[in-house]
Amino acid sequence: MKISGVIFAMMSSCKHTVEYDCTGITPTYIQNIKPVLDVACAREGCHSGSHAAGDLDLSTYASASAASKKKNFLGTIQHKPFYPKMPQDGDILPDIQIHTIFCWIESGNPE
Repeated sequence: MKISGVIFAMMSSCKHTVEYDCTGITPTYIQNIKPVLDVACAREGCHSGSHAAGDLDLSTYASASAASKKKNFLGTIQHKPFYPKMPQDGDILPDIQIHTIFCWIESGNPE
């Protein structure tokens, strides 16, 4: 019983493990998501093109949309426990950008 309380306390204190309210928010790939991914993820030597790290290309709508459907996509961006943290060489994205990506996924990845 004590262990489960400790685990709950640890998990509830982690940053960026919240769900976001997307009421009235419908981000699109072109307007809202691509600019974030281009700067934070789809850079040279990271997740761009045919030699993308981990075979994860985030430089096109089709590839970013497909990647966003994977379970670990949001976990890595949100820096959730037990997920690799992305961007790997930088700080966590601002909360507003994580919120926007979350709502894009929740709204079905509009282009």
